[in-house]
Amino acid sequence: MRAVLIGAGILVPLVATPLIVTAAAATPCAEQIATIERRLESPGAASVTGGTPTAQGSPKALPAPPAGRPSDPATVPDAGRIAEARGLIATAREQDRAGNERACEDTMTRAKERIGALP
Repeated sequence: MRAVLIGAGILVPLVATPLIVTAAAATPCAEQIATIERRLESPGAASVTGGTPTAQGSPKALPAPPAGRPSDPATVPDAGRIAEARGLIATAREQDRAGNERACEDTMTRAKERIGALP
């Protein structure tokens, strides 16, 4: 009977281990992807793309766009550039799954540049 209890005590930690490893496996790039995807589903992004927001967006987002235009014309959001950014995000996700962290981060930098300053 004692051998059974010891065996059960070892079995539980072995079964729970994959759950812990999976939760800790989120990479910095995967976190960037999730953050930017939340931002692209925000009301501010929907106002640029003409879509309907599917989420509340980022808790750090402004309640309304800042007055005026951005000082850098390259940061003005545009529906076409947001669509390009979504493609780049899909590429970054594949790079992250393949374990290519540097390429994923570079692709996410390009995606953020394409998105511009969303309201």
